Amino acid sequence: MADIVRTHHRDLLSRWSQVLSRQQRKALCDIRDCRSAALGGRVEQCDRCGHRVILYNSCRNRHCPKCQAQARARWLAQRESELLPVSYFHVVFTLPSQIGRLALQNPRQIYAILFRTAAQTLLETAADPRLLGASIGFLAVLHTWGQNLHLHPHLHCVVPGGGISLDGSRWIGCRKSSFFLPVRLLSHRFRKSFLRALRRAFRNGALQFHGELKPLAEPANFQALCDQAADIDWVVHVKPPFGGPRRVLKYLARYTHRVAISNHRLRSLENGHVSFEWKDYAHRSRTKLMTLDAVEFLRRFLLHVLPTGLVRIRQFGFLAHRHRRRKLQLCRALLATRFPMPCDPPTTSVAADPPVCPSCQLGRLTVIELLGAAPLALLDTS
Repeated sequence: MADIVRTHHRDLLSRWSQVLSRQQRKALCDIRDCRSAALGGRVEQCDRCGHRVILYNSCRNRHCPKCQAQARARWLAQRESELLPVSYFHVVFTLPSQIGRLALQNPRQIYAILFRTAAQTLLETAADPRLLGASIGFLAVLHTWGQNLHLHPHLHCVVPGGGISLDGSRWIGCRKSSFFLPVRLLSHRFRKSFLRALRRAFRNGALQFHGELKPLAEPANFQALCDQAADIDWVVHVKPPFGGPRRVLKYLARYTHRVAISNHRLRSLENGHVSFEWKDYAHRSRTKLMTLDAVEFLRRFLLHVLPTGLVRIRQFGFLAHRHRRRKLQLCRALLATRFPMPCDPPTTSVAADPPVCPSCQLGRLTVIELLGAAPLALLDTS
């Protein structure tokens, strides 16, 4: 990815400079300079054979394909202690394309509504005495991309199979073989709740429309869009249950800190074109090769750079930060378990000891010198 940015960022700026946000420009700079002399680094030397290695600093940008492993390992270690000995379900809330495109110019507003209404749908439906009649908790992860890098906003929710009874006296579980809430009801309530919140945001002047979306600034046109969206089915997909905490951690390792495209999917950069692998879900998830003009590839990638401060991993219900510890203790007491079930360790761990020397395989590498960052040739913003 860094090679593509270094080679074609000027072509991208010449075509799209006027519409790139500050966050998108920063993501380009960070990905370009990640683990290079531009960000500085350190020299490490083996305490046994004297072998030296130079390690350059990471950019730590959450959109950089190189920088997610350590962040993912730390986050997973924290989540490990929160898992319960129950089955877990995977629920996906997806925005229809005509609504999802509003996030191009209103990412904070649209994604905030998506989180809020999906959470409201799950929590209120689960609390219905005619269904589960319990207070549930879950984790939600925002993904904004499809396999072809087009905008495709959706939430992946990891939901424990059950919840605390409304009077707090017992744990109400569900059957392990099926999800405990009707999917069609979830879809209907999600659509209704989202469109109500979207209309409210429009009335309050919280949405902006430019370029191709400018006609939507007219109330009649915006209402027509909402009416059209209200007439179609919104996708709420429930995948088969994970089975238990061990499999949940493996899922979280794949999904929580994913970026729009990882380096292992990139196949070539030749003659101004980028080729990458993608799964065509319309044809039985067949893996295909897509080739795009490099500037178009970068443009699609930048669609998924989130505004600064927008949290893309959130927890709700009894997993919400405000009362998570107390609620989890109650869950375990009600489940008659004193401690959470043991879980597989995260796929990537942060080593506590100095790394082993790659030359002699006996000594340890220790830092002997810090390297300052080289002067940065920032992307042209004119």
